[in-house]
Amino acid sequence: MGWLDRVEDQVDALTHARALQEASRSAESYVLLERVIRTTNDPAARADAMVQRLSALINLGRTAEFTRAIEEASAAVRDLAEPYLHGHLNALAALAAHHQGALDRCVMHLVRAARALGAVADPDRDTAWGWHDLAMAYSYLSFHGYALGAIERARQLGLTAGIPEETFAAPGIRLRNAVALDHNGDSDGCLRVLRDVAADLARFVRAGRAGQLRPSSLAAYGYAAARQAALGDQVATEGTEPARLISHGGDSARARDLRQLGQVCLAVADGRPIEAVTRLDTVQVSNETLGAAEPARLRSIALTRAGDHLAAHRADRLAFRLAAQRNDRLRDVYIDGIAARIDHEEMRREAARFEGEALTDPLTGLPNRRRLERYITAVVTRGDRVVIGVCDLDGFKAVNTRHGHHSGDLVLQRIAGVINRVMRRGDFVARYGGDEFVVVLPDTGMAEAAEVARRIEAAVRLEDWESLVPGTPVGVSIGFAEVSGGSGLRDALSVAFEQADREMLRAKTRPRAS
Repeated sequence: MGWLDRVEDQVDALTHARALQEASRSAESYVLLERVIRTTNDPAARADAMVQRLSALINLGRTAEFTRAIEEASAAVRDLAEPYLHGHLNALAALAAHHQGALDRCVMHLVRAARALGAVADPDRDTAWGWHDLAMAYSYLSFHGYALGAIERARQLGLTAGIPEETFAAPGIRLRNAVALDHNGDSDGCLRVLRDVAADLARFVRAGRAGQLRPSSLAAYGYAAARQAALGDQVATEGTEPARLISHGGDSARARDLRQLGQVCLAVADGRPIEAVTRLDTVQVSNETLGAAEPARLRSIALTRAGDHLAAHRADRLAFRLAAQRNDRLRDVYIDGIAARIDHEEMRREAARFEGEALTDPLTGLPNRRRLERYITAVVTRGDRVVIGVCDLDGFKAVNTRHGHHSGDLVLQRIAGVINRVMRRGDFVARYGGDEFVVVLPDTGMAEAAEVARRIEAAVRLEDWESLVPGTPVGVSIGFAEVSGGSGLRDALSVAFEQADREMLRAKTRPRAS
């Protein structure tokens, strides 16, 4: 007998699916949700099932399926007025974007999720879970203060809706805060947070409510205790031994990571540092669970216990560099976001002069072909010196073939951001059509244009395409030409475009740096 035969209706099925995920049985929940999606004719039930399905995929770590699941859930939610679904979907999309390494999209979804969830008129149990998932996304992105605020909102809404306090204990949020402090050199601060986490668990044990904790919470409590012990701190287990706690977590990919790293911590705490180092040589964990720096930091702790202080110092420096890289990347996301907002405001003011016409490409937000032609005409009419460049993507057809047009759209959006990021003040970028972009460099010669081309090519080459479209590298070919004055503006522009296009095609045939 199937799951749908055991429940009275679709509401019961969706409630049961959510309960399975709360119990860290996401694989079973996924099967049930797939059946609801195939059989329901109710738009709201279908949208709810698709949002829950995305949550199950994230829990299971099935990264390759994230993009399609987000696309389908977005289409199902789009026409529904319920802000909770929009908020919960964006919170989950933020988590997915984080796992895919797309921090710019992650931040965008975080903002949208917070706004939508904050707009819910009558918060209920579902809204509480939306805030919980938003707190998780904040936490994984290292916005620890926001994460603590969101999980407190979830806890308060949950209590009002009859959800026990321990359901939203969320020790993983404070655990990630603790290890982040340690990665950045504040081991004392890390221990203070870990002791608070241990005190929280002890309170639930004394109240007889530890058995009500979610499996994922038990795994996080276990790792927090193991990590505290690895740092040489005395751990009072009160019948909740770390080795037993980290065995919980069900089929969650994050719980598997905590189990592997937790065994390393326990080996260090038990005086077996060489075994800990050996385990680290074989473990495979996601950088997203506790940060890319955690394995290196654990290696440093183990080597210190083994007496190899030089190797321990090298591992510690690596951990610090990995943590700093993450912080730098987050800062870049904010700077790029602010720059994009400024550019957007300037573009809006310019576009207001051409009322009634669509001058912006809706996918990338860049000026479109009509706006480009007007801009070049205005610049050349003034008699300014100008160089135009044609940028054509390499590998874009393979992206659409292997990953679908939604992924192709994401690549175009990412390329638009990359090109904008490296352009100089006063330069102009437009989407000409398809996967072709045009850049206009006022008051510029060909030597300067070559340097701009080098910057664009380098930025595209260094972008993390593997996390967005695995197995399909993306590049760019660029050709520049100077617009010559003389007879006929239209002819001069046409000649320049043709010449730039020929140079772009030549660039495609030249060998590339690996």
